Amino acid sequence: MERRRHRRVSAQVQGFLLGNSHEVEGHTLDLSLGGAKFESELDVFPGKVIVVRLVVPGLETPLSIREAKVQWVDEQTFGVEFQKVQPNELDELEQLIDDYDDAEQSGHA
Repeated sequence: MERRRHRRVSAQVQGFLLGNSHEVEGHTLDLSLGGAKFESELDVFPGKVIVVRLVVPGLETPLSIREAKVQWVDEQTFGVEFQKVQPNELDELEQLIDDYDDAEQSGHA
């Protein structure tokens, strides 16, 4: 059984995914500090590196993860591992995960 390194929460966050030269809308199905599961029409394959921009409530600009490596693909869902996350973006990501985790714990998710 696979052991995850990071706490993962069910979270639907709107995002923009950049692969090749075009940006496609999508949303997360779950999220952790180490990666995310997306639903999107972006054409990807395992090993492809994409840019992820998450629209986080309360932030003026999307949270940008410059390198996310596709780990697996299943029709219109795929999983990415975040390769490079800036420290300030990591803080924002952690806060977002905490917010979803708190809502899940209190039954408001």
